[in-house]
Amino acid sequence: MAEKKTPAGRMVKIRLFKDNSRYKGDLFVSVNGVNYKIRRGVEVEVPAAVAEVLEHSQMQDERTAARIAAAENAAQ
Repeated sequence: MAEKKTPAGRMVKIRLFKDNSRYKGDLFVSVNGVNYKIRRGVEVEVPAAVAEVLEHSQMQDERTAARIAAAENAAQ
């Protein structure tokens, strides 16, 4: 990821997954009361805090999917 400093902090480039179904719209993110609308499918620069929030969200989604799969296997 490329980095650039601004008064708001370090900026990083990210690219959000885009398809023609569930992940086609822009993504809304709010960090410390500041709102961001991020386009999918193109490389954009966002503050490092926004990239961190997105990374944590993805990690939590993965953990949730693993717990659901484990619960389904236990129920069989």
